[in-house]
Amino acid sequence: MTRFARVAWLVMRKDLTVEARSRELLLTTLFFAVSTVLVFAFGFVRDGRAVEDAAAGILWIAIAFAGTLALGRTFERERYHDVLHALLLAPVDRPAIYVGKLLGIVALMTTVELVVVPLVALLFQAGLFRYPLHVAALLGLGTTGFAAVGTLFAAMLVRARSRDVLLPVLLYPVTIPVIIAGVRGTAALLQPEADLAMAGAWIGMLVFFDVVFITLSLWTFEPVMTE
Repeated sequence: MTRFARVAWLVMRKDLTVEARSRELLLTTLFFAVSTVLVFAFGFVRDGRAVEDAAAGILWIAIAFAGTLALGRTFERERYHDVLHALLLAPVDRPAIYVGKLLGIVALMTTVELVVVPLVALLFQAGLFRYPLHVAALLGLGTTGFAAVGTLFAAMLVRARSRDVLLPVLLYPVTIPVIIAGVRGTAALLQPEADLAMAGAWIGMLVFFDVVFITLSLWTFEPVMTE
């Protein structure tokens, strides 16, 4: 294992270990995501039938909202006892810290999705499990792209007093392409006759967004944290 990968692994393991002990962020995020789905279910399901294409949009809205809540706390623990300052003084590559934080957030959001996806499939009678590999690719790539930008912005705003307000203001305009790609790709799979070609095109689009967002984030993370 290279030094970069080891640092990223240690940062991710630290975040997941702390979260496994407290479960504060996981339970809060999960409760928020489930509540979002339930509220929309009461509004968009009539006589056991959901509005067309509603399931795809609501699934990604729940993921985006829950992800924003998780990202708002990404660097929160490091603010106490000068842990963030210690991380920055450590003789390690700072992009490795970013990758570790990103992997921790992706793992947390994936755990939430393991509950939210079956819930959406049940409440909206959506065939999310007809093509599990396509759905997994859309969710994995979309979550990664969303978290890649969010982790960078969370690092930028870690010292801001109004970070909870500024984070969604900055995050959503940039990640709208990722959310739209996720929604349209999922909707293509939920049609009576799934359009696999269209879903594949949106998956390819998500790959492009992920590469761009992660590359730019790795490039800008060190100057952002230094300032």
